[in-house]
Amino acid sequence: MSTKTIIEPFRIKSVEPIRWTTRAQRESLLRAAHWNLFLLEADDVLIDLLTDSGTGAMSTHQWAGIMEGDESYAGSKSFAHFKNSVQDITGYRHVIPTHQGRAAERILFNVMCKKGDVVPNNTHFDTTRANVEFVGAEAVDLLHPEARRPETILPFKGNMDVAALEALIARVGKERIPLVMLTVTNNSGGGQPVSMENAKAVSQVCKTHNIPLYFDACRFAENAWFIREREPGYSSKTPKEIAQEMFALGDGCTMSAKKDGMANIGGFLCTNDDILARQEKDLLILTEGYPTYGGLAGRDLEAVAIGLQESLDEDYLRYRIASTAYLGNHIAEQGVPIVQPPGGHAIYIDAKAFLPHIPVEQFPGVALAAELYLEGGIRSVEIGSLMFAAAANMELVRLAIPRRTYTQSHIDYVVEIILKVFARREKIKGLKLTYEAPFLRHFTAHLEPM
Repeated sequence: MSTKTIIEPFRIKSVEPIRWTTRAQRESLLRAAHWNLFLLEADDVLIDLLTDSGTGAMSTHQWAGIMEGDESYAGSKSFAHFKNSVQDITGYRHVIPTHQGRAAERILFNVMCKKGDVVPNNTHFDTTRANVEFVGAEAVDLLHPEARRPETILPFKGNMDVAALEALIARVGKERIPLVMLTVTNNSGGGQPVSMENAKAVSQVCKTHNIPLYFDACRFAENAWFIREREPGYSSKTPKEIAQEMFALGDGCTMSAKKDGMANIGGFLCTNDDILARQEKDLLILTEGYPTYGGLAGRDLEAVAIGLQESLDEDYLRYRIASTAYLGNHIAEQGVPIVQPPGGHAIYIDAKAFLPHIPVEQFPGVALAAELYLEGGIRSVEIGSLMFAAAANMELVRLAIPRRTYTQSHIDYVVEIILKVFARREKIKGLKLTYEAPFLRHFTAHLEPM
């Protein structure tokens, strides 16, 4: 059935109350949290768009699977279900469970990288970059220059700059590049998709130089949907077929199953390399758990196994992408500057253009995120100079939409609050740092108004 209105492809079976606060209460709460939204209590947030990671609603099938979880320490049948589901989509030989995506990143980079190495990516996200740098390697972003401009509209704005990749290999030497990563969709770049054409080109460069290609596959299903909708030759293929084709271009992947795994916890690391797999499993046992549970309960393995398949459902993906665009289009129509076109899992407000009077060193993204909370109890996250320091490409505020959690009326409320803040944007002041950690500082930083 074809209609103009795209509805949620589910019925609500259980609800969770959310609490209203007053403006005065939120001012006090934000001061106590040192103007860092990560430090707020969740009960003090009305609409929580801090992240889409692990914050979605699970399906009846996932909850039923949880009841069947096999909690055996070794050889759990839930691991067999988990492994089969992952391999059905990725095709990779070795599937190593982890408690979440950053654990997979830590194991991958600890095994494959050393001090002085260089790891190219279209754009590293925060934990990816931190794990690369923690082992002494250099994380290099190779996003196309035009994709760094929020207002530019391109169908595959997450693509890696292939010419820049070849130039980097020629400059530093392939011996210093243990792997290339491709993040799908490109989170730090505005939730923008990577085309199959671009993935093939990156894969070919890697094969030419005998460099492994790994996908950061957190939002592989959303990326597959964008390819189906925007790339010639894919409109008749299923999202699963598209995902399988892309994974076949690589040698492995990391995955936070808290995103397109549709689960509240979990992740995995995949590889086709037998020797690497043994080393990775050894490290897994040391820090995460036995290779058939990897820090997860059997019930979590079941939830991920089912969720991975549900994320590829066409009705779900159609609704998911349309609901995100609904938010982006409504605020953009009123002049709010966003990363165009709307991404898959989030809308990214261009804080630098929203607050042109606040210099970068006064964190315009953090200032805007704070104002959205003060105005309407909405929690978002800055993706800019606080998160990435000198490596920041843009000054953004991400509104990440949890899966199957909020309705259209919730999003209409978010639109209303954003427009209220936009109307008085000239009065918003910048912030200064009063405390920062040596790495991943945005999680625990303390700030105060200028």
